[in-house]
Amino acid sequence: MSHKHKAKIEKVFEHPTSANIDVKKLIAALEHYGVEVDLTKKHKAKLFYNEKEFILALPHSEPTLSKDEVVKLRHWLEEIGLTPDNIE
Repeated sequence: MSHKHKAKIEKVFEHPTSANIDVKKLIAALEHYGVEVDLTKKHKAKLFYNEKEFILALPHSEPTLSKDEVVKLRHWLEEIGLTPDNIE
């Protein structure tokens, strides 16, 4: 199962930026690696990791993230050290 989670994190770091990352599977992968996820009623996910917070705008009608949100998430994951090279 861990391989599936790592594959979801790797997808965030793909070039060109992926436009078909399933939000539910990505959130499950983030939680697997210790990210605390708090879903709000305003289509946002608050992500917490080692006192660092990131707010991810969730899509309203499609199950995938926008490319802009993927890029923002990628930068946050780099900041907290949760990159494909750093996870098992």
